[in-house]
Amino acid sequence: MQLVRAILFGLWRGLDVLRRFLHLVFLLVVFGFVFGAMRVSMPTIPAKAALLVAPEGQLVEQMSGDPLGRAIEEARGQGRPETLLWDVVDSIRYAAKDKRIPVLAIDLEKFDGAGQPTLEEFAKAIREFRATGKKVIAFGTELTQDRYYIAAQADEIYLDPLGFVLLDGYGRYRMFFKEVLDKIGVDINVFRVGAFKSAVEAYTRTDMSAEDKEESLSYLNALWTNYQAVMTRARKLPPDALQTYVTTLSKTVPAAGGNAAQVALKAGLITGIKSRQDIEHRLIELVGQDDSDGSYQNVHLQDYARLAHADKKLHGSGKKHVGVIVAAGEILDGDQPPGTVGGDSTARLIRQARLDKDVAAVVLRVDSPGGSVLASEHIYRELQALRAAGKPVVVSMGDLAASGGYYISAPADEIWASPATLTGSIGIFAIIPTVDKTLGKIGVNVDGVGTTPLASQMRIDRPLGAEARALLQAEIERGYDVFLERVSTGRKKTREQVDTIAQGRVWAGVDAKRLGLVDGLGSFDDATKAAAHRAKLTDYTVEFMEPELSWAQELVLQMKTRAVKAAAKVVVDVSPNPLGPVAKRFDPLTRQVELLSRLSEPNKVYAYCFCTAD
Repeated sequence: MQLVRAILFGLWRGLDVLRRFLHLVFLLVVFGFVFGAMRVSMPTIPAKAALLVAPEGQLVEQMSGDPLGRAIEEARGQGRPETLLWDVVDSIRYAAKDKRIPVLAIDLEKFDGAGQPTLEEFAKAIREFRATGKKVIAFGTELTQDRYYIAAQADEIYLDPLGFVLLDGYGRYRMFFKEVLDKIGVDINVFRVGAFKSAVEAYTRTDMSAEDKEESLSYLNALWTNYQAVMTRARKLPPDALQTYVTTLSKTVPAAGGNAAQVALKAGLITGIKSRQDIEHRLIELVGQDDSDGSYQNVHLQDYARLAHADKKLHGSGKKHVGVIVAAGEILDGDQPPGTVGGDSTARLIRQARLDKDVAAVVLRVDSPGGSVLASEHIYRELQALRAAGKPVVVSMGDLAASGGYYISAPADEIWASPATLTGSIGIFAIIPTVDKTLGKIGVNVDGVGTTPLASQMRIDRPLGAEARALLQAEIERGYDVFLERVSTGRKKTREQVDTIAQGRVWAGVDAKRLGLVDGLGSFDDATKAAAHRAKLTDYTVEFMEPELSWAQELVLQMKTRAVKAAAKVVVDVSPNPLGPVAKRFDPLTRQVELLSRLSEPNKVYAYCFCTAD
């Protein structure tokens, strides 16, 4: 018996020691995660190096989705690549003051572009870098229109021998679904105000209306004129050089035996024709060779951005802020993730700025086609409260600030836009699809009774009755009146003056300035300076405002993000999807179907602009 007790006791002691040991290991692992998550590593910068800016995907005002979701998608190879505009701008500006960075190298191989106003913010930072006397080298194989906008700002532009510069101007072509909807028996019931409110035409017509063609061609011509002016000024070319290049390209390239690179060189669009190896040798001449890999000495934008942000925080400590709130993407009800504008989540950020004693003024950076009128109204009211608290509000418009995007811009003290911003589209609509005919085609009928004429009239499987139509049209007209009132109050115009330039019409920024829809044409910096001037600030910092997280939430998020990335790299097959290119071709159709489903919610009205420039 004593022997059994001794064995059991020894076994218990052993298990207890093992438990303590495993507990200690667990704590060490946890502390390792904590230390790793909290530690911000800074890159080592050589004494002389090039800052390598190699944007991937779209250049965006705000990264889409929450950080953890992005980490999962990136680790699985499923996320759509994006590059944050402000990381690029801050890094280039910081490098302009950094003696270790004499060269800016811009690799455009994986860049998918952006709208002109966003590209101009990037280009402006490059010009500021060059103004310090430092060198900018840009290179690529396929210099499409958006890529060339950036390349043209460089001292030296190099094109691969098998590459081309493809400039084709701007166009707007849409898919129209009326015939297919008719074939399957879907009725699209539309309620709108505004002769130019063409957002619904994709579902009600088989082609573009005369009004839509008129307004589209107007703003497309404005964009193309502005593009040519910026490019010819950057490259010191005659004013008609780009128009001549585009209109003769189908003749000049065949005449050159298909050598598009030589045609671009002869037209003065590029500095030279070099392979990637040749470009590396040129950069080695400028900054020296990295002995570890034989390439040129460089630091990547993603690493360098951490230095730029740390320096910005250090020099901004203790100063009053011009707070920046980004409203990018569709305007939707409730709380929404970054990359969309949530009526509640964006309003909460504005309220946070109002209550923060360190925020002296606010710049609302708008890049939105609009969306829910109710969500836009929530944001509008918070902006009014912010102004009533004595804090100036200045709007800086990005690529697109139309419809609901203009609605939330209207209460600002001052509105700044780019000449190429698409704005206006002051109008309201609602869409109610009904599928009673579709069901009838397969022998399904709907019948019943109701206690009032309106009972069940909003059902998708019944035709829309006269009572519901009258009700919805009245709501739309009321919404348009409210929209006009919001704009007339903000712009200090009469309702009639606004109505003549509203009617759902889209305007380029240069025309919006002429019509009084915006106050100034300029950059994001111009808007922040205007906000600081209104707040009587001379020594201030510009701070982007994000949803507040506790230190514990931030820690957990960073730990989860690292763990997810590590795990996903081990267990997930990240080989490219062979059907990816095919699926991408159907993206516009998929987006249209998704958008129609969002716009078809009963009792919802929208201020949305389908204005694009391809």
